[in-house]
Amino acid sequence: MPLPIGGRTRIAKAAADTGFDLDLAPAGEWIGFASSHAPLRVWLTMSGDLFVVALSQANVWRALREHDAPLLNQLPSGACGARGAASFVALHRLLRRAFLLSRTLPDELWKVFEARTASLPRATEAERLVVQRVGQDVFRGGLLDYWEGRCAITGLAVPELLRASHIKPWAACELDAERLDVFNGFLLAAHLDAAFDAGFVTVDDDGGVVVSAALDAEAQALLGLDRPARIRGLAEAHRRYLGWHRGRVFKGDTLAR
Repeated sequence: MPLPIGGRTRIAKAAADTGFDLDLAPAGEWIGFASSHAPLRVWLTMSGDLFVVALSQANVWRALREHDAPLLNQLPSGACGARGAASFVALHRLLRRAFLLSRTLPDELWKVFEARTASLPRATEAERLVVQRVGQDVFRGGLLDYWEGRCAITGLAVPELLRASHIKPWAACELDAERLDVFNGFLLAAHLDAAFDAGFVTVDDDGGVVVSAALDAEAQALLGLDRPARIRGLAEAHRRYLGWHRGRVFKGDTLAR
């Protein structure tokens, strides 16, 4: 259906507010946007009362699976799929999430790391530590984006109290692409990061937080691990790293939820 003028204005505002600061050429009833800060392109239209967003990256489209969209006969050239939003607030949320995912999903953090360290020497141990610190900063930034600044378990949204927790540690990874894979980590409150890193907790393939029997009941209670908890938003790509963590880091075979 043709976009009403008011609809175009609201769509353009939503795009600008969520990081899409570049206009693309119109494609029929679709109006398109790109970003100077992310590789994703998006096209927006309306189907009845539903806002529809077509996306250029398949991995972002898949990650936004909770945003159902109607089947459309034709998408803009360059789009791989579409998602829907039932309100302006939902549209804003969808676009912001798409923007953040576009900057963090596989290879994007690695590309940023490569660009930032291309001119840095690596001959000495001190120089290699500088490169590693750059990588860890990039990784933390990516996890803050992916988890939207909240602990993946508690929802705590105080960045100073959150840690970028590798599932498979930096030193155990063979490739920088693995070290910088946003799915090789969780954003966790500091006490949960320490427990996860030390192997006192792990995560099962359904996202449930599993506590080792090596951590006694008093310690579990003091850490808030004496009640069920889970990772919110666990993706399929996390699972291969979690298998490594359960087999190499987690303490003991006896599990307690």
